[in-house]
Amino acid sequence: MKTFSAKPAEVTKKWVVIDASGLVVGRLATLVAMRLRGKHLPTYTPHVDCGDNVIVINAAKVVLTGRKRDQKVYYNHTGFIGGIKERSAKSILEGRFPERVLEKAVERMIPRGPLGRVQMGNLRVYAGAEHPHEAQQPEAVDIGAMNRKNKRAA
Repeated sequence: MKTFSAKPAEVTKKWVVIDASGLVVGRLATLVAMRLRGKHLPTYTPHVDCGDNVIVINAAKVVLTGRKRDQKVYYNHTGFIGGIKERSAKSILEGRFPERVLEKAVERMIPRGPLGRVQMGNLRVYAGAEHPHEAQQPEAVDIGAMNRKNKRAA
């Protein structure tokens, strides 16, 4: 039996919508990253973008377990000497762009490089319940029903 290797022209991409309200960030991010890479498919090929287009709604309602909401710190650097900035997960989730917590979690699970950047382009995260991708007829995936640990009360 020969090893199957998908070509970019043979790949069929699906659209998937995930409701993130009440879901644990890390567990959700692992499943989203797996879908973006295409590892849930039997035709997975590491060097080809064979993953799905993923839409995540209600990203502002994700849950961090334990005391991570207060203690988890996100760092960024301005590029100037001594220009390191830090923000807690709580300040980001209560701020203007709460979807960035989930985007960062998924981004850090995708390999860095040209293919990783293309795969991250297939992720759309929205803080609220509205999204402009109804024309693609996305299929709903219930992450909370997959495992009881995936869902937490806020």
